[in-house]
Order: sequence, then C-alpha cells, then structure tokens
Amino acid sequence: MSTIEQFDNAVMHTYGRLPIVLETGADRITTDENGDSFLDFGSGIGTNSLGYCNEAWADAVCEQVRKLQHTSNYFYTKVQSDFANRLCQITGYKRVFFGNSGAEANECAIKLARKYSFDKYGKGRHTIITLKNSFHGRTLCTLSATGQDSFHDFFFPFVEGFTYAEANNIDDLKAKLDDTVCAVMIEYVQGEGGVNPLESAYVDELYKLCGEKDVLVIADEVQTGVGRTGTFLAGEQYAKRADITTLAKGIAGGLPMGVCLANEKCMDVLGKGTHGSTFGGNPVACAGAMVVLDTVGQPDFLASVLAKGAHIRAALQQCEEVAEITGLGMMLGIRLKTKSAPDVLNEALRQGLLVLTAKEKIRLLPPLNITEAELDAGLSILKKCLTA
Repeated sequence: MSTIEQFDNAVMHTYGRLPIVLETGADRITTDENGDSFLDFGSGIGTNSLGYCNEAWADAVCEQVRKLQHTSNYFYTKVQSDFANRLCQITGYKRVFFGNSGAEANECAIKLARKYSFDKYGKGRHTIITLKNSFHGRTLCTLSATGQDSFHDFFFPFVEGFTYAEANNIDDLKAKLDDTVCAVMIEYVQGEGGVNPLESAYVDELYKLCGEKDVLVIADEVQTGVGRTGTFLAGEQYAKRADITTLAKGIAGGLPMGVCLANEKCMDVLGKGTHGSTFGGNPVACAGAMVVLDTVGQPDFLASVLAKGAHIRAALQQCEEVAEITGLGMMLGIRLKTKSAPDVLNEALRQGLLVLTAKEKIRLLPPLNITEAELDAGLSILKKCLTA
C-alpha cells in the first residue's frame, strides 16, 4: 500500500491534497519520498517564515525540547516570559495571550472585545462587524465571523452577534456601526479572500469612526503579520495600531502558535479564569518563535522583504498572462487573463515549484529569507507555466 493510500484510509478527507508525500526540507527546498525536490513559494501557507529547518531555529527548538517540552500555565517559564516581552517591545503592545493557531487567537480577540464592552457598558453591546470576503478561522465562532457565504453552511446554528460590511465602502460601515457594536475586525490584506489590500483612506476613516464611538478595532494579522508584508505588522504601512492584533502562521517558524496582542485599553480585560489554553505559550514553540523574532524583527531584514516583493512584481509584470498583482511585500496574488490558477499550480508542481491559490488568483508566500537567486529560479519556472 502506498503512503497516500495508507494516509487516506486513516485521515479524514478535509483537504484537497496534492499527490506528493513530503519527507525532508532544508532552507527553501523540500524533498518528497521519491527524492524529487521542490522550491517552495508557499512556505506552508506562510508558516515556515525562515524556510525549512533553519539552523538557528532548529538548534533553539532542540535545545528547549531536551530541557522542558511542556508545563501547564499554572506555572511560569522564562522562555515564555522572554518571548512575550520581546514581542511587546517589537509591536508596541502591552500584553499577550498565547494559543496555538490563528483561529484561537481570533477567538481570544472576540472574547476580549465583548468583555471590554460588557465591563464598560453592560449587556447589549456585543456585535462585531467583520468585512465581506474576510476569513478568520474554522471554529464555529470564527466561521461565524468570516464574511463569506460559502463558509456558512452545514454547521448550524452559527454563533450570533456578527454582521458583515463591504470592504472599502465606508458608507456601508457607517450604516452598520450602531449602538450594539463593540468592535470592527479587519484584515489589512484579505488573504484567503484573494490577497486584497484595504484602501488607506478606508482604514483611516474606519479608525476615526471607531475611536469616536469607543468601538475597538481588531486587526487579524494571522497571515499579514511577522514581517510578511515588509513591516513587522501590516498595520504599520497604514500608520495604525489596532486595539487588538492577532498573529499566528509565521510567528513560530513552523510550530503551532497563536497570539492575541492587547493595548493599554484592553490589557487587563481578561482576568483569571476568563480564558485559557493548555498548550498556549508552549516552551518549545516559544524557543522557535524567539529565533523568528530575532531574525524578522531587524530593520534590514524587513527592508529585504520589501525589496524581494518588488522584485517579484517587476519580474511577473512582464508576463502577458498576468492581469494584476495584488498584496503587500511578499504576500502577493496574481490575477490571470486566460489560465486557471489551479492549472498553473499543478503545472508548477510538475516542474518543481510549490505555489498556492486564493480565489481565482495564484498566491505567493515565499519564505522571508529566500535568496534572490532562489527567487529568480522559481520565477523562471512560474513564467514558463504562465506562457506555455
């Protein structure tokens, strides 16, 4: 029996998996069980931010796993303390809560926003506005927060208290920003929704309206954060810091971690017993995440992400098949004129390049430390797929 047959016999079929069995990885290259190698422009959907098995990252993880792999959050650990303080220094936030995924981070943000409003204003002010075409996770609550009808099937009843406004339409937001609203939740770039950035003027007005009404702004930076867009937080490119920001994906370099960051206004809202996570802030994940922070948090490194993103744009804009390139930094979506994104993905796979899709676009999320030579090698393959 093949690995794929064995796998499919034992694992629920909840993903549209590609027919390769990945076995090893080093830097930006992964190799399957047949010995075929692939240059990765997807980095585990933006999660392997430093590529595969980065030496400093692997050394830190291995050292920690031999020291203390886990303890409950009824105790303190230095590695979690060091990481939390470093993350607050880099982002400007005051407190963090650790979970294991973006969905968990967003659940925490939702609870925090509702409790902030309840503590200050009492019952009845619990609605959270999210944007149409958004994606916030696959738990029942974060599915309910997701502004895409295709996710609102099968799992009834969904969690109440969410309403959806059209992105970049400030009049629609104003019409829905009534006295029941406690927070507005946004992605600066809608990743799963098609790699669509919000307009700066819209973000400016959104923050202004929320500030006037003491409505919290939640920034879901699960995919955009940790340097992916060329600044540590994408909000920096809009000159904004949300009341609450969530991170996951690339934060721990490939280990499970979700983070909910709170500003001064929100930092004391969740007290003892109001929220928790068995594995949140796991010492091994924190050790890996500290290496990510030490690398990605450097100004020169972030500048290189912007430069690489510009390099990708310049190379692909020369392709006749490319209709539009959207996104920020190294989070890019490519709208095609005649070809289908899944067809291009499959052809790239056959030629040794891993890419992603988002809606009708090809999506690129290369490891942040990819070299220019590796970028050029991958772009050469992608351009062949687009022109064939």
